Amino acid sequence: MTAFADNFDGPALDLSVWSPHYLPQWSSRAASAATYQLADSCLTLSIPVEQDLWCAGDHHPDLRVSGVQSGNYSGPVGSTVGQQPYRDGLLVQEEQEPFWGLTPDSGYVELRARADIAPGSMVSLWMVGLEDEPDRCGEICVMEVFGDALAPGSTAVGMGLKTIRDPAVPQDFEAVRLPIDVRELHTYAVEWSAGTATFSVDGAAIRSCAGAPTYPLQLMLAVFDFPEQSGRDHIPSFVVDHIRVR
Repeated sequence: MTAFADNFDGPALDLSVWSPHYLPQWSSRAASAATYQLADSCLTLSIPVEQDLWCAGDHHPDLRVSGVQSGNYSGPVGSTVGQQPYRDGLLVQEEQEPFWGLTPDSGYVELRARADIAPGSMVSLWMVGLEDEPDRCGEICVMEVFGDALAPGSTAVGMGLKTIRDPAVPQDFEAVRLPIDVRELHTYAVEWSAGTATFSVDGAAIRSCAGAPTYPLQLMLAVFDFPEQSGRDHIPSFVVDHIRVR
């Protein structure tokens, strides 16, 4: 594939690559809109106190999220055709036109970012199948960090494969404790080809997984807040310096 880099230097998000809505088919584009800004060559995703719940009354536990994703589509309203349903029988609330901004099927993906999170919040970069065919839904999680995984001088960083509903992709996910502070900039990456994915942090290989998806994947980048835990006393944020794909 063609090499891609977004350093977030422009005045606006590149909407040919990113959609600033988190799985809008299950709610709406308006109700899933991210809170974000571009400044100082960074994309900052945040969840202010006043931001509403995502899929309020239906998603349990309560969840708030600001995210961008590089692909999306759904079936018509009332159908069950849509990406990453969070329960069986979930129905499309707002139909989404097909959008494929960045969908690599192998290669190298790199995120350089820092996070301000606390217990009850988390950040992640993951890649998932487009679900243009039902089984094409496996996940490569490049990084996933929960606020309660922080400790003085270290952080547990989740990385690996998630089956979701693709029986060909093994569940091979682990949170590895590393001597890093996520409040500082670090580089999280995966290199995958021929079904093998190798995960690294700051250039050091951490773990490798066999059975990774070989079909196109879209990127998902988000900060989450679980207000029943957080109490909304903290404003979590995810500051992204760059995303690179080659």
